[in-house]
Amino acid sequence: MSYEPAGTVVVPPDKAVFTVDYEEKRSRLTTFFRLITVIPHVIWLMLYGIVASFAVIFAWFAIVFTAKFPAGLYSFVEGYLRYYARVVAYAYLATDKFPPFTGSRDEPYAANLDIGPALEKYSRWKTFFRGILIIPFYIVAYVFQIIYQLVAIICWFAIVIMGKQPKGLQDALLFGLSYPVRLMTYYCLLTEAWPTEFTDDAVQDDLASLGAAPAAAAAPSMPEPPAPPPPPTPPAPPAQ
Repeated sequence: MSYEPAGTVVVPPDKAVFTVDYEEKRSRLTTFFRLITVIPHVIWLMLYGIVASFAVIFAWFAIVFTAKFPAGLYSFVEGYLRYYARVVAYAYLATDKFPPFTGSRDEPYAANLDIGPALEKYSRWKTFFRGILIIPFYIVAYVFQIIYQLVAIICWFAIVIMGKQPKGLQDALLFGLSYPVRLMTYYCLLTEAWPTEFTDDAVQDDLASLGAAPAAAAAPSMPEPPAPPPPPTPPAPPAQ
C-alpha cells in the first residue's frame, strides 16, 4: 500500500479520504512521552465532541424531517471529525507533528480527513435507522482497532530505539487507522453510502472509477503569420 502526502483532496459527495504524511525520522523524546503530550488534545476533543454530539442529534432530526443536512451543522461536524482524525493520528504515532487545536481545512497538518460536500438530498430511512445499520461496520472497525493498537505499540519501541518509523510499520498503522476514522463520517451522518471500503487502496480505486477531473483546456494557439508573398518572377530576357 502507498499513501500520498496529506493535504486538501478533492473528494466527491458521500466520500471520505484519510491521508498522513510519512516521515521516517522521528523524535524519541516526544514518542516516549506521547501519552502525556496528547493529554491537552484528549481533553479538548472530549469537550469538542460533546458539542458535536448535539450537532449530530439536531442534524438527525433535520434529515428525518427535511432530507437535508443543514450547512452550518455540516461544517461544524466536518471540522470536529477532521480534528478527531488529527488527534488519533498523533496519539497513535502516525505522525510526530503536534496537532493544531482546530479541525479547519485551512490549517495545514500532517494528517487529514478530507470529506466530500453534503449530499443535496439524504435518505430519511437510512438516517432514522443509522444506529442499527452501523452495527456490523462497528464490528469490523473493532477488528481494525485491535490492529492499529498492536502496531502502535511496536511503533513506539521502534521509534524509541531507532529514532525512525519504518515504512512497513507506517503502512500497517494506517491500514488499521483508516477504516475506523472514515467510519466516523457515516456514524455522524455526513455520508450515507455503505462503508464497505475497508482499505485506503479500495477508496482510491473507487475514486478513480468515478473518473479523473477533466484536464484544463489547452490555451488556444496563436494563428500562424501569413506566409510572405513569393518574390516576383523576373521578366524573361528578350529573344535575340
